[in-house]
Amino acid sequence: MKRMLAILFALFATAAFAQQWPSKPIKIIVPYPAGGTSDILARALSPGLQAALGQAIVVENKPGATGNVGADFVAKSPPDGYTLLLADIGSLAISPSVFTGLPFEPVKDFAPVIMVAYSPHLLVVHPSVPAKDARELVALARAKPDAFNFAVSGIGGANHLAGIDFAQRAGIKWTYVPYKGGSQALTDMVGGQSNVMFNGMLATYPFVKDGKLKVLAVSSAKRFSAAPDIPTVAESGMPGFETGSYQGIVAPANTPPEIVNKLHATITAILATPDMKDRLDKAGAEVRPMTPAQFGAFIRSERDKWAKVVKESGAKVD
Repeated sequence: MKRMLAILFALFATAAFAQQWPSKPIKIIVPYPAGGTSDILARALSPGLQAALGQAIVVENKPGATGNVGADFVAKSPPDGYTLLLADIGSLAISPSVFTGLPFEPVKDFAPVIMVAYSPHLLVVHPSVPAKDARELVALARAKPDAFNFAVSGIGGANHLAGIDFAQRAGIKWTYVPYKGGSQALTDMVGGQSNVMFNGMLATYPFVKDGKLKVLAVSSAKRFSAAPDIPTVAESGMPGFETGSYQGIVAPANTPPEIVNKLHATITAILATPDMKDRLDKAGAEVRPMTPAQFGAFIRSERDKWAKVVKESGAKVD
C-alpha cells in the first residue's frame, strides 16, 4: 500500500510540475559552431517558441567531437524540459557506430521530441574545379587520385559518410579534411583550401546562389522542389544514392511526457506557419511531421542504416 501511495504521489507531482512548465528560460544546445544547419534552425525556431511559451529561449553552441560534446551535456542534464538538444542525424544515429566509448547512447539517453527539418546534401565543389556534374567529378578523381580534398564537418558525421558512400560507389579516393563544424568547412571550401564536399542544403545553398561554390548534384531521392534544376546523385550514375541532414529536437531521457508533448505541439504549430514553411522551402529544407514515437523509430532505423556503411568503410574513431 505504501509503495502504491508513493507511486501515485510521484505521478501527481510529475503532472503538477509539467503543468507549471515552463517557469524559467529554456536552453537549446546546438552541438556545432554557429552558422551550421542545426544552428540556423535553432535560431529560426527561437522567436516562435519564446512567444508561445512565454519564456526566453537561449541558443547555446557547444561544439566538439562531431556534436558529441553538446549531445553528452544534454544527455546528462536534468530531465526537466529546460535543456534541449537540436542536433542532426550524426549525433543522434551515426555516432554510436563511429565512436568507440561514446559516453551516451542516443536511443536510451534521449526522449525524442520532433524532427524539425530534412535538408538534402548538396555535392559542391570550389569554382576552380573543372567539373559540370557528378560524372565529370568522378572522371577527374579517377584521373588524378590525389587531386581532391574532401571537407568534412566532423569525422563520422553525416556528410563524411556521404562522401565515403559516394567514393566507394564510384571507385575513387580523396583526402578527407576534418573541421569542427559545417560553417568552418564551408569557409575553407569558399577559400579553396578544400575543393569538394557534401553538406546540408540549408547551410550550403546560399553560397551556391552567390557563386562562391558550384553545385553538381543533390542527394535526395528525387529532385528537390526548391532547386528543380539540380540533378540528383542517383540520376547521375548512382541509382539508390540518398543522404541528407536530418535535424531534430530531443530532451534528456525521462523528461515528463506532458512536457515532451507540449514541446512537440508548440514546435509543430511553428513549423506549420506560412512564414516558417516559406523560409525553410526557400532555403532548401522541408518539414517532415513526426510524432515523438515516430521520430524515435526513425532515429533507430537511421542508426541501423548507417551502421552498415560505417562497418563497410571502417570509419571508426577511438
